[in-house]
Amino acid sequence: MPVKQAETTWTGGKDGRGDFTTESGEIEGTLTFPTRFEDEAGTNPEEIIGVAHSGCFCMQLTALLEGEGYTANELHTVADVHLRPADGGGFEIPQIDLTLEADIPDIDEATFEEIAQQAKETCPVSKALAGPEITLDATLVS
Repeated sequence: MPVKQAETTWTGGKDGRGDFTTESGEIEGTLTFPTRFEDEAGTNPEEIIGVAHSGCFCMQLTALLEGEGYTANELHTVADVHLRPADGGGFEIPQIDLTLEADIPDIDEATFEEIAQQAKETCPVSKALAGPEITLDATLVS
C-alpha cells in the first residue's frame, strides 16, 4: 500500500502561521494559534483529524456493509474532536465522538449496530488514533 504525505511549513512564532498541503494538492490551508485556541475563523488540526476520522469510518462501514450484502443510500458521520489542557502541560485529545446517521435499506437494528461497531474498531484512522508508533527524523537546517 502507498504511503500518503502531508506537509506544513510554520513561519514565525505564536503569531505566525502554518501553511499545509497534501501530496495530491486536494487539501491545503493555513493554521494559526487563534484559529485553534481563540475561535477565530479558519481551520485547525482537530478539524482535519475529524475529517480524516469521519471519512475513513464511512469508507470502512461501506466496505463492511457491502461485504454483508447491504448498500447504504447515505452515511452521514460527524466527528467531534475534544481538545483540552493535559496534565503536566500542553494539550491532549482525550476523546472523539462519532455520530452516524445512516440510510440503509433492508437492514435490521442489531445487524446495523454490530457492523457499525466493527467499522469503528477496524477503521484505519481509529486504529491510528489509538496510539501508533510515531517516528521523527529531525534536521536542523540553520
